[in-house]
Amino acid sequence: MMTQQYLGGEEIMSTHTYSRRGFIGLTGAGIACVAGAGWARVAAAAAAADARHADLVVFNARVYTVDPSMPRAEAFAVRAGKFIAVGSSADVKGLVGRSTEAVDAGRMTVVPGFIDCHNHAPGNELLYEVLVGNPYEVEFVTIASILDKLRAKAQKTPPDTWVEGYFFDDTKVKDKRALNVHDLDQVSKDLPVAVHHRGGHTSFYNSRALQMAGITKTTPDTASGTYDRDSNGELNGRVTDRARGVFDKVGKRTAYSADETMRRDREGLAYISRQFVRYGLTGVCHEGGNLRALEQVRASGDLLHRVSYEAKGAELEAMITGGMTTGLGDEWIRLGATYEHTADGSFSERTMALSIPYPGTSSPYKGNTTETQEDLNAWVERVHRAGIQANCHANGDVAIDHVLTAYERALRLLPQADARPKITHCTLINDDLVRRIKAIGAVPALFTSYAYYNADKFHFYGEELMKRCMAYRTLLDAGIPVAAGSDFNPGPFSPLMGMQGMVTRTGWNGEVWGGNQRITVDEALRVNTINGAYATREEAIKGSITPGKLADFVVLAEDPHAVDPGKIKDIHVVRTVVGGSVAYKA
Repeated sequence: MMTQQYLGGEEIMSTHTYSRRGFIGLTGAGIACVAGAGWARVAAAAAAADARHADLVVFNARVYTVDPSMPRAEAFAVRAGKFIAVGSSADVKGLVGRSTEAVDAGRMTVVPGFIDCHNHAPGNELLYEVLVGNPYEVEFVTIASILDKLRAKAQKTPPDTWVEGYFFDDTKVKDKRALNVHDLDQVSKDLPVAVHHRGGHTSFYNSRALQMAGITKTTPDTASGTYDRDSNGELNGRVTDRARGVFDKVGKRTAYSADETMRRDREGLAYISRQFVRYGLTGVCHEGGNLRALEQVRASGDLLHRVSYEAKGAELEAMITGGMTTGLGDEWIRLGATYEHTADGSFSERTMALSIPYPGTSSPYKGNTTETQEDLNAWVERVHRAGIQANCHANGDVAIDHVLTAYERALRLLPQADARPKITHCTLINDDLVRRIKAIGAVPALFTSYAYYNADKFHFYGEELMKRCMAYRTLLDAGIPVAAGSDFNPGPFSPLMGMQGMVTRTGWNGEVWGGNQRITVDEALRVNTINGAYATREEAIKGSITPGKLADFVVLAEDPHAVDPGKIKDIHVVRTVVGGSVAYKA
């Protein structure tokens, strides 16, 4: 039986109409909540009989399309997983048929699905490992709580087998001091113990681990990493960047059968997918991972977000030797750029390569470059010649210079229009680097949540350097389509937390650093949507609410343009919709 609903003063007919309250409370009886099952299902027979009509119409919404031809709208229609009309409520009335889901959004805000252009997607760690810090939010822990978790793990660990903790953050510790070797010796003097900083470039080891690796206080630092010491010249347990490689060769780690490994990888990927859509992410660049498990998760219906798979190791070699280029795949899983090829250290862990010494350091320290210019040149040339989009990790100005040198060289040797090489992080820039980035059409993917989450680390750099760090304002003003890259693990991946930091440059502690790099809400929305699609060469099919594009969108309980800018991260995600199907509902 049909019901009437008045939309914008016009009368339409619909089989299913929902109020704001009904929209928030939709259940599985009316919508399916996994990819592949339509939010607005249309029976095959009905679709064939009435192909003009939409599967879904959303009206009475505040729609920010991120499409310059129509930046604002109040309604849109979806058919077969794509937007087919955008405009006023009256505009879409003719697309409502007998089998259409017509949804009154009650003036809630709708934006395109958020896209994260750099994410390690560590589902296995989140599910199975010892987490000594909060992956998603600012939370302070104690050293005692870290040690308690590791002791519990050690009690169940066989001899010579590693005990490891993840998601440690050195500035989120209530004790207000560094974790050290003596702390970790309290976990075990017989087992090797490691705590890994969430930034991914430093780890902390106990005495047993150092002994097994053959590291003593006389061991020299490497060209790409350090064995840190205390004021007395003794090892303090902190090891940086590639100097950690020796620890991979000692001790035992739990071994799993091929079937068990695949099961764990599938469960980890399904788990992280649920977390992504909970925060409004519909597209994520995965840094490596088990590609076969990813395909199996997709086949089972548990892949809720779209993946740009960034390959390394055996997968990258297979791409090069097999002639597989960036873009191969479909709308759900596509081969993207390479895994980030590391040129220097970490911003959050203070090991990135700077042209000047770190402010306040007693013995001048400029961070770590992790590869020679010659090796970097050779690697970039090889993937560029293979038709694969290059992607390099570069934080400091020295490393960004090295990466641009390698990109410029490759493009001279084999010119390619619109190559869009990626610079992951691209943290500390200067005018000359910006000019060179623009000249070759490189796409930087800057940290997103750091301005809020990591403000407690910015004093290590000082205001003058922070004016040139995470430089969204400078890059956008130069006409560079800078994208968002949370770098999760290192930073929380909440797009709304990232937007708040971009707009305010204010940290969780109220400190403002580099306020000259603030951007507007509209610009932050573009960075997190259409610019992300551009970075993966998919701007023609996603990134905005535009007819013909994939129907990926997020429903927000409040308008980020209207709330206190310091509260953007707290806006409630009501729905995340991927291809017209509900992937998450609050």
